[in-house]
Amino acid sequence: MKVLHVALTVAAIAAGGKGLAHEFWIDPAAFRLAPGEVLAADLRVGEELRGSSQPYLTRNFTRFEVVTPEGTRAVEGRLGDIPALEMADLPEGLAVVVHETTGRDLTWSEWERFTGFAEHKDLGDVAAMQAARGLDQEGVREEYFRYAKALVAVGAGAGADARAGMPTEFVALANPYTDDLSGGFPVQLWLGDALRADEQVEMFAEAPDGTVTVTLHRTDAEGIARLPVTPGHRYMIDAVTLEAVEPVAETDPEWRTLWANMTFAVPE
Repeated sequence: MKVLHVALTVAAIAAGGKGLAHEFWIDPAAFRLAPGEVLAADLRVGEELRGSSQPYLTRNFTRFEVVTPEGTRAVEGRLGDIPALEMADLPEGLAVVVHETTGRDLTWSEWERFTGFAEHKDLGDVAAMQAARGLDQEGVREEYFRYAKALVAVGAGAGADARAGMPTEFVALANPYTDDLSGGFPVQLWLGDALRADEQVEMFAEAPDGTVTVTLHRTDAEGIARLPVTPGHRYMIDAVTLEAVEPVAETDPEWRTLWANMTFAVPE
């Protein structure tokens, strides 16, 4: 399988669209836990693996759970908790944290910022799409949804990721804690029941010294991207889908974005 990927530095990506796209991700305090340890994770919003912690607020999500080898457990917290996730007594194996946000609205007051965001996330020729729909370039309205996963090893971390049934999501086709990743870490991108071929995957890699590098990759005809990873690094990947929405009222969104996100680590 041949996968096109383009390596970029954080600075290079920043020049094209810094500040235009804030990721949402699940940030475990540790990606590998000893049996009996508490799984703690923040929900973060920010850029380049730096962001603010979001509290546990039920109005902000429609789904928040941990999928374990022994079944799925809902994340139950107190309103305002930070970190948003603290769960004890997890069985050994691969634990997959799953989070779906409610929709949030955004108005792009500057057309150039919207087109810069679209270019950064490889969403197509939004100027042509906007014109074809008979929409102007003033105050473009967007509704966005986030669909995030985190892969955490409890004990040896044996097990496999699987589709969680989110509107868009990554599925890991290898286990980063038990499998040989010398040929890359394969992930598959889904939108509903459809595979997402030839889509951009943005990967953020944090080295042990805290340095963050950003690279761009593409999925193949089967929706698979094989990501080059390095032992001792933490990773976040994301991919964004843009969908047209027909506004009825003046304040209705014109576009919807669906964000797939996954975090994991590769042990030494």
